[in-house]
Amino acid sequence: MNKEFKDTAKKLVDSMTLEEAASQIKYDSPAIDRLGIPAYNWWNEGLHGLARAGTATVFPQAIALAAMFDKDMLEKIGDVIATEARAKYNESKKLGDRDLYKGITMWSPNVNLFRDARWGRGQETYGEDPYLTARLGVAFIRGLQGSGKYLKVSACAKHFAVHSGPEALRHGFDAKASKKDLEETYLPAFYAAVKDADVSGVMGAYNRVNGEAACASQELVVKTLRKDWEFDGYFVSDFLALMDFHENHHVTKDVFETCAMALKATCDVNAGFAYRSMMEAYEKGMVTEEEIRNAAISAYTIRAALGMFADDCEYDEIGLDAIDTDESAELSYQASVNSTVLLKNDGILPLNKDDIKSVAVIGPTANSIVVLEGNYNGTSSRYVTNIEGIRNAVNPGTRVLYSEGSHLFADKVQNLAFDDDRLSEAEMVAKAADVVILYVGLDSTIEGEQGDTGNAFAGGDKTSLFLLEPQRRLVERVVSTGKPVILVCNTGSAMDLSYEDEKCNAILQSWYSGQAGGQAVADIIFGDAVPSGKLPVTFYKDGTQPPMEDYSMKGRTYRYYEDTPLYPFGYGLSYSSFEYSDLKLDENGATVTVTNTGSVKADEVAELYIDKMPEDKKSNGLNGDVSQLDPANQPKYSLAGFERVSLAPGESKEVEFSFDERTFDTVLEDGSRVKLKGTYKLFVGGQQPDERSTALTGKKCLEGEITI
Repeated sequence: MNKEFKDTAKKLVDSMTLEEAASQIKYDSPAIDRLGIPAYNWWNEGLHGLARAGTATVFPQAIALAAMFDKDMLEKIGDVIATEARAKYNESKKLGDRDLYKGITMWSPNVNLFRDARWGRGQETYGEDPYLTARLGVAFIRGLQGSGKYLKVSACAKHFAVHSGPEALRHGFDAKASKKDLEETYLPAFYAAVKDADVSGVMGAYNRVNGEAACASQELVVKTLRKDWEFDGYFVSDFLALMDFHENHHVTKDVFETCAMALKATCDVNAGFAYRSMMEAYEKGMVTEEEIRNAAISAYTIRAALGMFADDCEYDEIGLDAIDTDESAELSYQASVNSTVLLKNDGILPLNKDDIKSVAVIGPTANSIVVLEGNYNGTSSRYVTNIEGIRNAVNPGTRVLYSEGSHLFADKVQNLAFDDDRLSEAEMVAKAADVVILYVGLDSTIEGEQGDTGNAFAGGDKTSLFLLEPQRRLVERVVSTGKPVILVCNTGSAMDLSYEDEKCNAILQSWYSGQAGGQAVADIIFGDAVPSGKLPVTFYKDGTQPPMEDYSMKGRTYRYYEDTPLYPFGYGLSYSSFEYSDLKLDENGATVTVTNTGSVKADEVAELYIDKMPEDKKSNGLNGDVSQLDPANQPKYSLAGFERVSLAPGESKEVEFSFDERTFDTVLEDGSRVKLKGTYKLFVGGQQPDERSTALTGKKCLEGEITI
């Protein structure tokens, strides 16, 4: 933060009594009338649209946005969210409404790693890869914060730093991670948020990390974040996380010790109620006046950076007409199209509208608004459900037949009926149609955050990667009719679709697809749009992952997974085909020519992977010293670049990848980073360089070498 904002903050805090200063480090900061300072609530959400404050543009869930592999669009989406947040803030404060979710400190993005497919909150993340998460997180933060004199809104990278389930245990769980896994996997996205995006806020996690409460970790917060990375924004606890110190983690004996531990670890703002006891902790001699005032200055520096105490803020005039615009709706629709991943296509897609006289739309997510939203969502005025999208897309006169087919998770739809009370209707509808579009999946009442879900089987986590039993019975009944079946899966996470892959003609993964998700999927099915999404997570077969409580990366994500996945990270089909040629490498980056060899205009995501262990070091170690280099505990390869390119049929474009300061880093067992001298292999294509991707696409990546 620049000196002007810090000086403003210090001047204001210096004018407060100590009790007033202590009141301002609570998330629900009260007004200080004598200084003309209004009340302010720090808690607002903007994960994939302005959330929980009424009407807003609802974009696809974060995991879907990751599937676009598109930094530029993420930045544009962040800017729309910031605009709508500013508009709501400006208009609300005119009416004296200073409630939560009306402010301009956004507790987004979630840059935790989606290391386990069962984690309910994985939908909030940008997937399983540290590089992808880092680059998308940086783009989104830049979109939120803007490039003006003042912050458009304040972004907050969460949850620092080793946090990805289990949800049911999070308030007392100790996530144990090696120094190597910390540096290589769990920290890079936060490092990028601080160093590359200048993020103004960081939120701690509920759990402990290697024995320390994450919101007051000397290793992570004091040493790594504040000292090593020189982060000078504000640090905020997750909601009620500080109470866990004495109630669940037992690292303190009472709320006063908790206040002291958190404050001394530079937790500036408390989301929750622990800091209501701060003055008592002060009176007991457990915290100092300087520590309280420093935290308040940190908080007020952000408020000053947002222009709250200035009369020249460029965002003060944004008003109601900036919310829910046609332009933001079009951006949301395009994001829904670009995030949809075509997992299987035996040639049935796209459907020819003229050949289809009747369509059976079946499934518990076909007529659902909730599957468009995901969690941490706003409310759209423009929802297009899956079935509405089909009705909009088909030719006039085409008959659309509908059956719910099954409940999302219960054995029956009507309480007094027999089990599977909608299966016969699903069968009759399927038999009467030319083609079946079968909508299945989950929603945020099943997978999500602990305490945030209406039907949490495991605190919001999944207990299995299979579709829920009523839906599995539905799929079996529908495919038994022999009619062509296109399966559309609305989930926030990877599923084991092995049976569906075997039995269905096509499969689309549409995530929690945004306000226009139903239209986007329908347009893809009928060829009015072309699929281009790529998987930001591995789709595993059920039962092949380590225990969820194990935070070691061994056996996790595409970088360390040893079995054959169902669908690999980075995979996604298109209605067109692409050829890669003329790969060139030097110490600064890579270039490759991509040609659309198909018959339709389409986007392609070009992916660059690197084997970070030079061949001559895999056995020889580091300059003869192998004590901190375990070649068996290194990734097979890692994503090191991605670019989305749009190509007309027959068109070629040169795609450039730039290497960054960490591209050739190898992380050793002690967590140190080194650049090993030697020859590195690089791979470029529309997929991973693995055998499964090659088998699914019939294509191989280009390979090259570079010596450093």
